[in-house]
Amino acid sequence: MIADTSPWAAFGILTAAALMFLLVLHVVTMAIGHRIGRYNVVDVSWGLGFVGISWLALILGPGDATRRWLLAALVTVWGLRLSWHMYQKSAGKGEDPRYTEMLERSGGTEIGIVARKIFATQGISQWFVSLPIQVSAVVDATAGVWTIVLVAGVVLWLLGFTFEAVGDAQLRRFKADPANKGKIMDRGLWSWTRHPNYFGDSSVWWGVWLIAASSWPGVLTVLSPVAMTYFLVFATGARLLEESMSKRPGYPEYQQRTSYFLPRPPRAGSESTP
Repeated sequence: MIADTSPWAAFGILTAAALMFLLVLHVVTMAIGHRIGRYNVVDVSWGLGFVGISWLALILGPGDATRRWLLAALVTVWGLRLSWHMYQKSAGKGEDPRYTEMLERSGGTEIGIVARKIFATQGISQWFVSLPIQVSAVVDATAGVWTIVLVAGVVLWLLGFTFEAVGDAQLRRFKADPANKGKIMDRGLWSWTRHPNYFGDSSVWWGVWLIAASSWPGVLTVLSPVAMTYFLVFATGARLLEESMSKRPGYPEYQQRTSYFLPRPPRAGSESTP
């Protein structure tokens, strides 16, 4: 813990440590990716980066200990599950088409392009999205009516984590059944939203923000969950997946009856994909 310093001086030390940690993490991850010939290993380090920052915040932050432990626990559970899921999803497979297309548009696979377009972008994004964790670690305890905001954040995190974990598990079981080959997953949570994992991820980070917002000036980090939601919906998440999936038989019909992002019951009169 950083003692005898102002909150903003402590934040400066913490955020510098977070940036250094992310630099080391992504240099190592890029080296591994270069060695195995695919850079989608960065998806495994995505969750791990937030876990590391949450523990730096726990150790170095001079702010309220209860909230530091709470955020470290929530982010660790979320991050380790996501990283393990991404490892299982990519192990033994080739490069993610998203990264192949990105690098082709950017001029090739030279190490400088790879470092800038994939790893630096991810690292900066992780630092920015994690600002609620960092700020929360250096400010006073949540008090009074603001406890309601903290509790609301935990509830929203639980909702998001459930959607993300259950949605991933449902899709994994669906793909493991040979009878479903060529079919569109439109069951369980996937009948309520075409992207339950992305919706869950977004909800997790809005929950983290609410926990940070329960003590001033955590509320000022609102652009962090906004950025995460933008990434998930419009930048590298749902939009790119929709572009590729829309070419598959049955997916346009699935799009017609199922919400894009926010969960809601399937449109009346619609039937499951055969």
